[in-house]
Amino acid sequence: MKLTFVRKWEDSGKTGCPALYEADRPGMYVVQGWKLDAETRAQLRDLACDEDAILVPADVIAGIRAGEIG
Repeated sequence: MKLTFVRKWEDSGKTGCPALYEADRPGMYVVQGWKLDAETRAQLRDLACDEDAILVPADVIAGIRAGEIG
């Protein structure tokens, strides 16, 4: 799968995380972010063995909604 960078968190500095990438599959995206701790993961519903969840700052989502790249 080929990824195209879309946006990263403004406060990420040199880490580049969290970030959003567009996949070369129509309508699909990849999100890079922080792993959740066990207590938080335990609150997720129906998390399959091939799934995961991450934490993403609201500014990343707001920037995407506003059409900002970078």
